[in-house]
Amino acid sequence: MPALVAGGVVVRNYLRIHAGKFKLKWTIEISSLIKEIELRKQPVIVRVNKFDEKSAKEFQQDIARAHNTGQKVIPIVVDSYGGQVYSLMTMISAIKHAELPVATIVEGKAMSCGAVLLTFGEDGMRFADPDATVMIHDVSSGCWGKIEELKADVKEAERLDEKIYTMMARNCGKKDDYFKKKVFNKKHADWFMNAEEAKKHGIVNQLRVPKFNINVGVDIDFE
Repeated sequence: MPALVAGGVVVRNYLRIHAGKFKLKWTIEISSLIKEIELRKQPVIVRVNKFDEKSAKEFQQDIARAHNTGQKVIPIVVDSYGGQVYSLMTMISAIKHAELPVATIVEGKAMSCGAVLLTFGEDGMRFADPDATVMIHDVSSGCWGKIEELKADVKEAERLDEKIYTMMARNCGKKDDYFKKKVFNKKHADWFMNAEEAKKHGIVNQLRVPKFNINVGVDIDFE
């Protein structure tokens, strides 16, 4: 981050995730006692668009870096169609082992793995843009091979399906089979929700994109 010159004013900026679109807003408030500052470590805002081995590794690294910036919350911005379930599980593990509270924010879409990850924000800290879309569906398997191999893959898909629906339900304060029954009643079709419906089912708590504030100050005391 370049040096910032201030005189007791709030410097506003915006994080860009996609060219041409303003996303998660953040502000920096600088004490009038400071003429020039340069942050040693920039705050970390984790962005999730894909669920694959590469993105899961980057996710883990971002979560680790966030613990060394002085920030009190780790914001995770989700805008994704989904991806690989095992990569999702890696990201979930990183959140569970984080020592800082995690806020999840969906901007645009949180589908499949993205919807699951969304529920891993702290209760009260799951946000959705009012125009965002959330989609849930069963775990799919692109298995191929001999009959016994296919049977093993189907069994594994069923295990993951059960696990994911249960985790989502518990994150949202529902009974373990809550989402599984909902999808079953929809004959296992993709379940698309607008932001208000996602809030109704406890997937998100607030219909807004939060602001991330950075305060830089000097305390001068005399004893």
